[in-house]
Amino acid sequence: MKSKNQIEKQLKKKTDPILVQTVILAKKNPAWIDIASILTGPRRKRKNVNLSEISKIEAKTIVVPGKILSQGDINKKVRVVALNFSEKAKEKLLNAGCEIVLLKDEIQKNKDAKDVKILK
Repeated sequence: MKSKNQIEKQLKKKTDPILVQTVILAKKNPAWIDIASILTGPRRKRKNVNLSEISKIEAKTIVVPGKILSQGDINKKVRVVALNFSEKAKEKLLNAGCEIVLLKDEIQKNKDAKDVKILK
C-alpha cells in the first residue's frame, strides 16, 4: 500500500477531473485508501471487469477501481460501483435491474466501506 504522500505525488500527474476528485475523497478516508492507491497508479494496473465476471461474484455491492465492460451477461440484481462504465455495460446492467453508482458517490455515502466487495 502506498503512503498518503506518494498518493499525493502521483495525483499531480492525473488530468481527469473525476479521477482526481475520487482519489481526494478516497485518500481522506482510511477505509478507501486502497482504492486511492490503485487509482493513482498507471492506468494499465486498474481493474477492468466484464459483466460475466460480475455475475460470478456473490456480494450485494461490488466495487471496481476501473471500468465495467459489456462482455457477457448479468443475471442477478447487484449494486455495481465503478470509476467508469461503458455505454453497453450501463444498458445491460439497467436492463437486468442492477443499480449503478460512480465510485466517488459511493465513497461519500459509504464512508466505512460496509458490505462491499472490492475487486483488486
